[in-house]
Amino acid sequence: MSLDKGTKEEITKKFQLHEKDTGSADVQIAILTERILELTEHLKLAPKDNASRLSLLKLVGQRRKLLDYLNSTDTKRYQVLIKRLKLRK
Repeated sequence: MSLDKGTKEEITKKFQLHEKDTGSADVQIAILTERILELTEHLKLAPKDNASRLSLLKLVGQRRKLLDYLNSTDTKRYQVLIKRLKLRK
């Protein structure tokens, strides 16, 4: 259940900090968010798929750690990213 190359490149271009940025926390969080959304949709159709549920929980934890890191290092970037990804209501 991974993203295809085109989707990853599109997300990377949208969230990168500079031209050659492919691995900043912003980009990683955006990619994880997209994967989480895909898995959530999959689990709506297949509620008994426990392997995917475990993967979803791991991805959410990984995204939470990256968000905590970003918040502790650059709070302004954290706030902007949260708004762009619509993670908080």
